[in-house]
Amino acid sequence: MSHSTVPRSETEADETGKRSTATSGTPANSPKKKRDSGKLSVRLRLRRDRVLILMTLPAVLLVLLFNYVPILGNVVAFQEYDPYVSSNGVVAILHSPWVGLENFQRLFEDSAFWDAVTNTLVLFFLQLVLYFPIPILLALLINSVVRPRVRAISQAILYLPHFFSWVLVIAVFQQLLGGAGLLSQLLRQHGYDGIDIMTDPETFKFLVTAQSVWKDAGWGIIVFLAALASVNHDLYEAAAMDGAGRWRRMWHVTLPALRPVIALLLVLRVGDALTVGFEQILLQRDAVGPGASEVLDTFVWWNGVRNQDFGYAAAAGLIKGVVSLGLVLVANKVAHLMGEQGVYKK
Repeated sequence: MSHSTVPRSETEADETGKRSTATSGTPANSPKKKRDSGKLSVRLRLRRDRVLILMTLPAVLLVLLFNYVPILGNVVAFQEYDPYVSSNGVVAILHSPWVGLENFQRLFEDSAFWDAVTNTLVLFFLQLVLYFPIPILLALLINSVVRPRVRAISQAILYLPHFFSWVLVIAVFQQLLGGAGLLSQLLRQHGYDGIDIMTDPETFKFLVTAQSVWKDAGWGIIVFLAALASVNHDLYEAAAMDGAGRWRRMWHVTLPALRPVIALLLVLRVGDALTVGFEQILLQRDAVGPGASEVLDTFVWWNGVRNQDFGYAAAAGLIKGVVSLGLVLVANKVAHLMGEQGVYKK
């Protein structure tokens, strides 16, 4: 009796593979077979992820209710909207007369609108150049601290101003830089004239930037510290063994690790370029005058709420939203060209 040298299990596997190939024309373990088996229908995916969907449903409903439903109110930008026609806002929209593009034509002919645009863009560029790099530098500085206790205390001190209201922040700056503030008193004690930076239109934009840095720079380092925590320390050790000093390790290891986060936050900051701080500027508007402090947000508030010209203000707000969306798309495209993911993938 002769015995086969091939085990029974292997022989059966070969025969099974042959039968599968003969039946379908495709090997049983082919990539196409694996791809087909990995696809799930929409019904199965919904059933599988039903718990996650239920968890996110309240957040989605809130976003729809407070972010997307109000977009329908932009229709008043094409009307001479009168909210007193009816106590119901929807009825008031239906009974307000249509004026077409008249509100937009008034905007483009209004010098106050262009002054607000100019002030907004100047503030954005100042904050992009002077404010945006500071959280990165602070994150690198804190990350280089060796003692954990010193690092924790430093983070707490830097985070604290973020929880102050803008009223309190401006009050602190008033006590320091106002006409009766600490700086002015020190100058008078040494025989100089006092200064009032808080009411100087020439330095207002730098003052607003300094307030934003003091209040929010510490909070902004959280994202960068989280990115730094994910860097493999073996990379630093390998760079040190190759003779790289501290600055070389920062340039070739740390900054490349922060590059995707920097690109993402830069895209978001560009998209938020026309929003430079409504409450902060509104609180100081009367001190320096609208010529130096008026931005698009305060322009919309002043014309819509104070002057009751709702259609005119809605037209300004609609232009701001459309331009901001365009800036996000352009900045995200630039991030893709630089090899970064940006806000969303290609």
